[in-house]
Amino acid sequence: MEIIDNFLDQKKFDELQPLMMGENFVWYYSDVIDYKGQKDKFMFFHMFYARAGPTSPFLEQLNPTIEMIDPVSLFRIKANLLTRTSNIIENEFHVDMEDYLSKEKLKQWATSIFYVNTNNGYTEFEDGTKVESVANRMITFPGNLKHRGTSCTDEKTRVVINFNYFK
Repeated sequence: MEIIDNFLDQKKFDELQPLMMGENFVWYYSDVIDYKGQKDKFMFFHMFYARAGPTSPFLEQLNPTIEMIDPVSLFRIKANLLTRTSNIIENEFHVDMEDYLSKEKLKQWATSIFYVNTNNGYTEFEDGTKVESVANRMITFPGNLKHRGTSCTDEKTRVVINFNYFK
């Protein structure tokens, strides 16, 4: 696992964060975070890139980030927005691409999470490791590592971008 603070240079980050946190960025509602049928759980997402290719007019804004992770092949780039809750809600442990790739193939892929804003939410791994949500932080780990995100209680939203790619 690798954690890099101040991942983007400040100028590039200062262009990306206001875009994604602003009123002109498009978010889509999903009533599923972990599994269908869970009551009172929802989120908003923005799909930048899916297996078939670009899906967002904002993908170009991620070019500096994509260049820095230097993927051989992209699988998916998806932003998640979780709204503030009164208590931290931990979602279920999962692997991002488990519905598409075998466990053996997942080891060859990488997942990176870019934190768009600072808040008291976090990413947790099955071994108990927690990575705090700090703006402009990037964490990268093998695609087969189970992890989970949380809500936050101190900001209106928790916003991250998930990159799934072949390194």
